[in-house]
Amino acid sequence: MSELLEKARSYEKAATEKISNENRPEFHFSNPVGWMNDPNGFSEYKGEHHLFYQYYPYATHWDSMHWGHAKSKDFIRWEYLPAALAPDCAYDSFGVFSGSAMEEAGKQILVYTGVEEKMSEDGKKYVRQHQCMATGDGVNYEKLEKNPVVSADMLPEGSSTEDFRDPKIWKEDGRYYMAVGSRGSDGSGQIALFCADTLHEWNYAGILDCSGNRLGKMWECPDFYPLGDRQVLMISPQEMEAEGLEFHNGNNTAFLIGSYDRENLRFCRERVQSVDYGLDFYAPQTMLTEDGRRVMIGWMQSWDNPMYPDSQPWSGMMTVPRELSLRGGRVYQWPVRELNGCRRNAVAYKGVCVEKEMKLEGIAGRSVDLELRLKGGGYGKCRIRLASDGRRYSEIIYDREEKILTFDRTHSGFAKDTISTRSMYADSQDGVLSLRILIDRYSVEIFANDGAQAMTSLIYTPCNATQITFAGNGQLYMDVTKYDIEVER
Repeated sequence: MSELLEKARSYEKAATEKISNENRPEFHFSNPVGWMNDPNGFSEYKGEHHLFYQYYPYATHWDSMHWGHAKSKDFIRWEYLPAALAPDCAYDSFGVFSGSAMEEAGKQILVYTGVEEKMSEDGKKYVRQHQCMATGDGVNYEKLEKNPVVSADMLPEGSSTEDFRDPKIWKEDGRYYMAVGSRGSDGSGQIALFCADTLHEWNYAGILDCSGNRLGKMWECPDFYPLGDRQVLMISPQEMEAEGLEFHNGNNTAFLIGSYDRENLRFCRERVQSVDYGLDFYAPQTMLTEDGRRVMIGWMQSWDNPMYPDSQPWSGMMTVPRELSLRGGRVYQWPVRELNGCRRNAVAYKGVCVEKEMKLEGIAGRSVDLELRLKGGGYGKCRIRLASDGRRYSEIIYDREEKILTFDRTHSGFAKDTISTRSMYADSQDGVLSLRILIDRYSVEIFANDGAQAMTSLIYTPCNATQITFAGNGQLYMDVTKYDIEVER
């Protein structure tokens, strides 16, 4: 083990022991200490779910990237494992960037982007990114002597040698495949595909899809998987311009849905769908469970509009893992079914007439799973205030006539100048808008119309602000069920 990795492991162990569970979310993953961004290596290994992540243990801001590590049997209760990788080789000395993992012959294979900073003859610094591997037993990993295994000079002429990162690896019909984010000769995003008969010898196989300067610039964090009868290429495009209510984050996420010719390794895009409409969602990654579910997890944060807490020694949370399905050509997202086992203290109301602002007995909390059905054809707007103490609150607003759902954290108590509202189109189904709202101390995740759309945002309102209120105008009727979420550690 290198000195850098040993230092990180010692530091995180000592620091984590000082942080109580009361200072963490109840059912979302948070890093043990320091800084966390992209999920990495989300995969099965020996019957357990493993999650790695971009990690800097020594401060609550981005710095020299390591890989943190945790595992779970149910996607809800996570066990911290020692840091897996550190930037301790010449080819990754500037950072061990994002990547993926798979199980092969009893070993856990990690594939990541190694970043090195070099000096040109004229004294200017430049960066090179290339794809590297490490193998291990689920706790300790050894980097390949042959690293890097894929380099930017394998890309088409004119492709960036600096923006070439985030490999996603999988095995299919006895061969290995790797999709990597890149920037093409036109300066915009592309996803390169590589294939191999052994993990040590890779060949360039083509470009799966490219932006053509229409869907942002650099395409980060690719994932490529079958879903239903279609194939999904999932990307995180940077510098993307908004289109109506779509793609407002600058750094965005998208499902590219289409068909895949496996024999000729060609993807044909048919439609583009936003992954999440909230203020804080980026770099999602999926895994296939042993029981056949495609499960996605994402980082709850925004590079362009960050909301960093200043009251705790960790900064970083992941979304609740979400099961993906395909319906009518659209990707649906829904919290993993394991979360239902943590529901307690159900309180339900049916057909409540909502006019002026009102509370409902038993409907409150900061770690809750809230199911709503908004009904009636005569109301204009519905307002749901949550994490409220009367002065501070966050608000969900549904404009029935405009068919727009908005999340607003302007009054959540965050005393810095940051964008606080985001909206999405959400039509009612047969006169009913269904919402599932997960509140977990510092975050709000909204799933509309059985998961047709999702909206993820952070809040750092003091946790003693627990009120939930409802208001409407006109003939608004509501069914509501609230569950407390309690996770036994």
